[in-house]
Amino acid sequence: MPTSQQTSRRQFLHGIAAAGTASILLPSANRAFGYQTPSERPVFATIGLRNQGWTITSKSFGHADFAALADVDANVLAENVSKVAKSQGKKPDAYKDYRKILDRKDIDAVMIATPDHWHTKIAVEAMLAGKDVYCEKPLTLTIDEGKLIEKIVKQTGRVFQVGTMQRTEIDLRFLKAIALIRDGRIGTVKKVTCGIDRMEASELIPEVAVPEQLDWDFWLGPAPKVPYRALPELRKGYGGGVPLYSNCHYSFRNWHEYSGGKLTDWGAHHVDITCWALGATETGPSKVTPVDYKLPVEYKDGNPTVADRYNAATQFTIRADMPNNVELIITSEGDNGILFEGTEGRFFVNRGKLTGKPVEDLKDKPLPEGAIEKVYGGKVSANHTANFIEGMKARKQPISDVWSHNRMLEICHLSNIAMRLGRELKWDPIKREIIGDTQANSFLSRESRKGFEINL
Repeated sequence: MPTSQQTSRRQFLHGIAAAGTASILLPSANRAFGYQTPSERPVFATIGLRNQGWTITSKSFGHADFAALADVDANVLAENVSKVAKSQGKKPDAYKDYRKILDRKDIDAVMIATPDHWHTKIAVEAMLAGKDVYCEKPLTLTIDEGKLIEKIVKQTGRVFQVGTMQRTEIDLRFLKAIALIRDGRIGTVKKVTCGIDRMEASELIPEVAVPEQLDWDFWLGPAPKVPYRALPELRKGYGGGVPLYSNCHYSFRNWHEYSGGKLTDWGAHHVDITCWALGATETGPSKVTPVDYKLPVEYKDGNPTVADRYNAATQFTIRADMPNNVELIITSEGDNGILFEGTEGRFFVNRGKLTGKPVEDLKDKPLPEGAIEKVYGGKVSANHTANFIEGMKARKQPISDVWSHNRMLEICHLSNIAMRLGRELKWDPIKREIIGDTQANSFLSRESRKGFEINL
């Protein structure tokens, strides 16, 4: 039976319009020159443009117009302004400071693809400025940041989509996996293994001059003030054109100051699908245990003792004790994807395949009609942005809401805290705090650097 808290949350998610007046909830009528009415196409802006920033922007051209872009790297900003202008036939305005975007009344929503340590500040300030928000995963750097975002979503009535696009896209492969679970194709789920790849270590990364086009102080933002570090070798392929080893740009995920390593990178995808499949999007684990792991530098009291190389875990096997006696294993070993094991079978799913006997059996015994739509809560959208805009128009939360995202991300954050402290953590999913461990609870939040606090 759902608790009163769960019931009120569901009511909020299905009827957000009751949270405020029309002047708060509806997009502004003052449109940017040349853009269409909000009933046809909303006006967007993207903040943070390398890699995933361009990806989510380019995937949205069929659904929204982009009036502005922001990035602290002048070269990245100029390149993306040119690409957006070419793609939509209108040149967006360019800013280094994202706050100039939030000041504009003609922008309905922002897409945020900055490094993780900036997500919460920008998202909260955007909602308070009357913008709906699409923010890349992982949504937060700490557990308490997630609680703050939830508070502001409820306070403002803004629509908020997290960029866990496996919920909508990837040929519906993950939706089919959840439908298999819910149709009892493997019986009672007993164990789930999430393979999320290893994180690489680095050699010593020296202090070097900051690239001329980069505002390093603004890039650091809420994080501690430290020197810029990089080695000369450049990254190739996805995310290429920047130093392969640095404490900036693509490599930020390797540092706890800015991210959470693979645990919050790929974990934000696969642990999300796992919790959705288990019906555990409104709760959490009772315990998180670091079974085996390797940190690339020495740690003392949960903090790295050196600052000249990557510090996120390179290898790990974490066990989370989930509701209904389900064992969740998060590991850097094996194939990237999710293995579901139950009393009557097992199957594996990732972005390239859905395999196992229960999948083969679909030839003779297909899923019930409408099973995937039932998982999704209605007709599946064309892409993750389309679902976001549908939510904007209906004034209801989209498929990847902040509550379910934060609940599963808490598992990933707790895994990192457990490795940094070298011990298992008992978790209270109702109070959302670590039981009987004052030191571990101190890692649930971080202080922002002076001058970069969240403006509430």
